[in-house]
Amino acid sequence: MFIAEVFQNPYLPQGAKEVNAIMTITTNGNDGVAIAAPKSQRLFGIICDTSGSMGGAKMIAAKEAIIQIINLLPTEAAFFVITGSSRAKLLVPLVNAVPENKLRAISQVKEISANGGTVMSSWLHPALGEFNKMPQAICQALLLTDGQNDPSDEQDLTRTLAACEGRFQCDCRGVGTDWRVAELQQIATRLLGTTDIISSPDRIAADFQEILTKAMGKTVSDVSLRLWTPVGAKVLFCKQVSPEIVDVTSRAKVVSERIVDYPTGAWGSNESRDYHFCIQINAGNIGDEMLAGRASLITQTNGQETKITEAKILATWTEDEAKTAKIDRRVAHYTGQAELSQFIQEGLEAKAQGNIDVATAKLGKAVKLAHDSGNEATAKLLRSVVDVEDAAAGTVRIKRTVAKEDEMMLETRSTKTARIQK
Repeated sequence: MFIAEVFQNPYLPQGAKEVNAIMTITTNGNDGVAIAAPKSQRLFGIICDTSGSMGGAKMIAAKEAIIQIINLLPTEAAFFVITGSSRAKLLVPLVNAVPENKLRAISQVKEISANGGTVMSSWLHPALGEFNKMPQAICQALLLTDGQNDPSDEQDLTRTLAACEGRFQCDCRGVGTDWRVAELQQIATRLLGTTDIISSPDRIAADFQEILTKAMGKTVSDVSLRLWTPVGAKVLFCKQVSPEIVDVTSRAKVVSERIVDYPTGAWGSNESRDYHFCIQINAGNIGDEMLAGRASLITQTNGQETKITEAKILATWTEDEAKTAKIDRRVAHYTGQAELSQFIQEGLEAKAQGNIDVATAKLGKAVKLAHDSGNEATAKLLRSVVDVEDAAAGTVRIKRTVAKEDEMMLETRSTKTARIQK
């Protein structure tokens, strides 16, 4: 069941062309618009880095975590395991998660050893092949690495991600501090997954289990966010802004001259997400009212398209300054959360380049935004990098000594947003 609501201030002053709206989409088992024939098949793919740097405690912990996941898989699910270094190995081809298959897979996982380099495109190629064997399933992958991708793989990785897009989602995890946040975020963002740091090997199993639990809770895939706009309109951006920021503007698939679809990935039975639309329209005259956009959710089931919910985005031009000056609090909140993420990333980049003045200014603004919006999780992460003198004013000092793990955790989680309170 899906429920959709749009929050905005539809009132615009003379000459204004830009319309902002937040669309909240919630799935609920009891209320809302029902979805016909939700998918029940689930395919879970495990992709584990086995390059030389994964040797020792990391490899031991990763193997134990994979074994635990295999044991936890419900019997109605299917799974496969790929190990990757300079080349990939399809260690466990796609099988149903019945006890005898689990036992065989576990015996193979126990034999995994670490050696070689890191070429991530070669890991994703066989994963796509396995997912293509079950085109009607809800497909989720988990990728674990501890290192940086080989620079020579950049173009191949870009092409591979283009082929994988829309076929499966992929959550990426980096263990330790020798991997690059941007590299894993490139994969996860393109494949509608998440990125996070696992600070020590002993935490791999718990993180894996959390990912598996969420994956098995998905009930519907092939869901797109469809946006209709009037003649002359232009979509400036479409972003998921909660539970984390994901800009899907460039992912638009043109359906017709005035309709585009944005991917949303799979949904669970009790889930809520917020999306921010910014649409440029032709300016109207005072007193004019128009439909600036129509947002709906579309699902595909066996090639059959179904509209599951819809909400309207409006525009009304008025001379009443009291109406036009008011910013919808949800639009304001999530605009601030996007700025918070940007300031963190720019501040950390300036710090890495040795530009402490710029880093202090950017991270100070981030501290203020986190404080004002009640994003305590991000505020806590910021305090590991800066000494906060006045959070409300954004007055900070860059710490002289900062653990690399703390900086990477702040960078990785900078896109996670605080949900606005109703």
